[in-house]
Amino acid sequence: MGSGHRLAAKLPTKIAGPPRLTINSEVATMEYLRLKASIPIPKVLTWSDDPSNPVRSEYIIQEHVEGVQLHGTWPSMSTHQHMLCTKAISFLIKEMAALDFPAFGSLYFSDSPIDQSKKIPLQDERFCIGPSCSPIFWNTSPGELELYGGPSVDCGPWMDPSSYSLGLIKSGYTRIPQGYMVKDEQLPYRGSVQDHTELMKASQKVLDRLIQDSRIQKAASPTLIHADLHKRNIYVSPDDPTVVTGVIDWQSTSVEPAFTYCNETPDFASPPSESPLAEVDESAPDDQKKKLNDAKICHQPYDVYMKGLVPKLRQAMLLDPALFRPFLYCHTTWRDSATALRQELMELSARWSDLGMQGSCPYLPDEQQVANHAKLYEDFETVQRLKMWLRGSLGTDSDGWVPNDVWEAAKDAHRAAYNEWIETARNAEAKGDELTVEKADRLWPFDPR
Repeated sequence: MGSGHRLAAKLPTKIAGPPRLTINSEVATMEYLRLKASIPIPKVLTWSDDPSNPVRSEYIIQEHVEGVQLHGTWPSMSTHQHMLCTKAISFLIKEMAALDFPAFGSLYFSDSPIDQSKKIPLQDERFCIGPSCSPIFWNTSPGELELYGGPSVDCGPWMDPSSYSLGLIKSGYTRIPQGYMVKDEQLPYRGSVQDHTELMKASQKVLDRLIQDSRIQKAASPTLIHADLHKRNIYVSPDDPTVVTGVIDWQSTSVEPAFTYCNETPDFASPPSESPLAEVDESAPDDQKKKLNDAKICHQPYDVYMKGLVPKLRQAMLLDPALFRPFLYCHTTWRDSATALRQELMELSARWSDLGMQGSCPYLPDEQQVANHAKLYEDFETVQRLKMWLRGSLGTDSDGWVPNDVWEAAKDAHRAAYNEWIETARNAEAKGDELTVEKADRLWPFDPR
């Protein structure tokens, strides 16, 4: 601006979420947290959820965030600075999680254009809980084919964990396409429409049993934490990168069961087991060893802070993950493959009694099903290893995103990695191994073009 002040403008795309609701909820969430916590959130100056306005688009105009993006400055920070920065962010999470809510869903202003029956009032009468804007319930994320599905038939809000879990099942069903829309070249591990439908039926029975367990109910407290708290959305002081100056991109942040936040650790504190560097050996270069050691040092205090400072998350983090993973994956079965969900159900079934569950698991696969699954799971794991390798070598996130300024270099590196993978398959095929060039091409997780 002419005065030297800077502003930021946001215009939603189709994949942002449901029209009107997404903008309403994002602005309300930012304002609520600015009022109830000390999190550095840019102030919204003006906004509109009406696409018929003079701009011809919904928009948010907000203050420009001071500082520099943590993603860019992280590599040049010392291990000690990483630890202090992790601590500072952990205390912000503590503030978010300390807020109590009566239901699951998204935050809105009380006068938002939502059916009154879908509004659950808060103590602060300016706000309410309404339908969820989370991509869990709206098929708008990259890779979700809108050709066959709209939103879930149940987007909330939900007053209790049981109704929330039923909403997950309904969302999973909406993602299963009609048979004629399925690509013929789909790999077997991804599963047929019938496979997915049967798994959803089994998942509903399993979730109905799990959600009655008192341990899971305690780990399902309504909790609001930033939906994408990674380094790209965190700004720090250029003079002291351990000081957080801003947190942006509150889109799709919603009130979820606490255990949903245990599924993914922010990238600044990812455990070494999730790092492409996890298997670095003694002969590796010193810089790789340093990065691995740094990952360990950052994850340990983060884990301690979450368990020690955030009671809601402590309950969930102390719970065996096998008890809540079916809730996290039942609605993504079509995107992530039938094999992924089946693995979770099989592990739960095998450990049912050891996990303290009463009776028998509603999902009981026979020996033939277990044997068939083992073969399919090999392909699933191959794809996951490829993704992990590419994330490390290309510096992408799980969806393949890279910053604009490194796009050309990342594209060239991706093509080189793909060619190397295909050459490996060509050699394997020549030896008569199961991995062929055709199969290798289909297993590659990103578009190689």
